[in-house]
Formats: sequence, structure tokens, C-alpha cells
Amino acid sequence: QIDYTGTEPSSPCNKCLNVSWDSTPPCTCTINFTLEHSFESNVFMYYGLSNFYQNHRRYVKSRDDSQLNGDNSSLLNPSKECEPYRTNEDKPIAPCGAIANSMFNDTLMLYRIDNDTRTPIPLIKKGIAWWTDKNVKFRNPTGDGNNLTALFQGTTKPVNWPKPVYMLDTEPDNNGFINEDFIVWMRTAALPTFRKLYRLIERKNNLQPTLQAGKYSLDIAYNYPVHSFDGRKRMILSTISWMGGKNPFLGIAYITVGSICFFLGVVLLIIHHKYGNRNTSADIPN
Repeated sequence: QIDYTGTEPSSPCNKCLNVSWDSTPPCTCTINFTLEHSFESNVFMYYGLSNFYQNHRRYVKSRDDSQLNGDNSSLLNPSKECEPYRTNEDKPIAPCGAIANSMFNDTLMLYRIDNDTRTPIPLIKKGIAWWTDKNVKFRNPTGDGNNLTALFQGTTKPVNWPKPVYMLDTEPDNNGFINEDFIVWMRTAALPTFRKLYRLIERKNNLQPTLQAGKYSLDIAYNYPVHSFDGRKRMILSTISWMGGKNPFLGIAYITVGSICFFLGVVLLIIHHKYGNRNTSADIPN
């Protein structure tokens, strides 16, 4: 787990701390780190945010699911739930709403350092979203041809986005509303500290680990400002087993709830033994 917020003066990303959404060119920084142990299986690369409340009621409602599902009428007439990110300069915003407007847009690149030579690690950007989201809930508008520029004509980009939704990717099956980075962001988190899947690193050789122990560097195009609300950003590398990924939250929650139940059980047992010997006869005293 690498924290690259840059609040510490010694951090390489400190120069980017007060970056704005539309900084041109984007601020860039590089953080070197060392993996003490090899990652044997497929590796999942996440970005993590702290002190970011995606669970706020008005924030969660600030979207138009009909628009995201490719409905042409909703594309040009978004839901009022999207206010104040419904229109801009008298044009409907696509995608509208506060969730889309605040989409994470840092760019992360991973390199292995071997004898002062940097070798890029292939990062897979597809397959990171839920199948139901990619194929059911999110669809591009329909019309004559598959030209997204024409299909989104008459709309404008979200206020904080540097480019419109039909330019999120160069591949047609990962562009527009079906862009997987966008889909992952739109699934809001329940807690203020969360992580979302960013990229996949697949194991290609069964004889060698996916990421060997050694020196690595993380190149960051720092576009996403978090300092104004005391937030933090981090990059996480993780693997999964048959029990899922390594996440201590559930374990801590189970232990906490179990401890509380055990304590209450002891208290109620004491109360029962102390006050539970009262006369329970149904006879009415004279």
C-alpha cells in the first residue's frame, strides 16, 4: 500500500498537493518502493480514498439511471435529481450528477526497476467492473451508426471532467457510459475510507511470480485534488484467495460485535441470577 497524497514535505508528490481539476499539463510525480515478497498469482491494483463520503444521501441520489442505461430522452433531459450538475451553459450534462462529476481521474503506471532499467508492468483495464453493471445497467445511447461523438451531440461534459464521456477511451467497447473505470466509480462506497479496483495484472508464466520481489516505481499523473477536504489517496496491490481479498474490516467487525454480544450475555446472566428468583406463581395474594 503506497500513500501518495503528498502532505509530507519530503514526499515526491508534495508539489502536486494543491492541484486543480483542470491543471494543464497535469502534475506528475514518481514514488519508488520495494516489494519484500513476490506476488505469485494474479495481482489486483486498487486506488484508495479516505475521508470521502460517497454515502451522503444527496450524493447517492445525484444520478440518472435512465440516462446511464442509454435512454435517448433522458440523455437530453436528465433527471432533476442531478441538480446542480444537471445542465451547464444551457446544455444537458452527460453523465449528469455529483457522483459522475467527482470521478477519480488520477493515472497510475507501474514499473519494475532492474539495474537502473525501468520495465513497464502491463496493466489490464478491462474486466474490473461487475458483469451486471457492464452489460445490463450501463449502456450507450442508440442511433444510426456507432459514432459516439454524434450520439452524444447536444450534451456537454461534467464540470470537473477534462474531456467528454465519449473520449474516455479509444476502444469502442470501453468508451462512453460503458467505460469500466467510470462504471467502477459509479458504484458508491458505504464507508468514507474505501478502495476501488483500478487495474489487473495477470500472471503469464506459471514458472515465475506475477510481481517478483524487488524495486518498483509508481508514476502518477496527479489530477484528483483531496487536500481541500483532508482526504488521502493511496495505491494498493493485492491478491485474492478462495476466501477473497485481504481486507481486515470484516474480521474486525465480527470480533467487535462478538465481544459486545459476549459482554451483554455475561451482564444479562448476572442480572438473571440476581433478580430471577422472584415468585412466579399465578396465585393472587390476599
